[in-house]
Amino acid sequence: STYRWQGEVTTDAELQLLVKTTASRVDDAIARIVALHPYELPECIAVETRAGLPAYLDWIRAQTREDTD
Repeated sequence: STYRWQGEVTTDAELQLLVKTTASRVDDAIARIVALHPYELPECIAVETRAGLPAYLDWIRAQTREDTD
């Protein structure tokens, strides 16, 4: 990745992380990434899902629900 940071052009080896969650859990996911990431300003972007395979979207909801136990 090549980008401008604090007035200088910087090149770093980076990996993209895609996190799948529900809208109600985005803030918590971003907070956790920021807490763990070594960068001062990690790239965290939320992309809203407008449509998708219903069974897949159901799976995401099921896997990201709050435990009720």
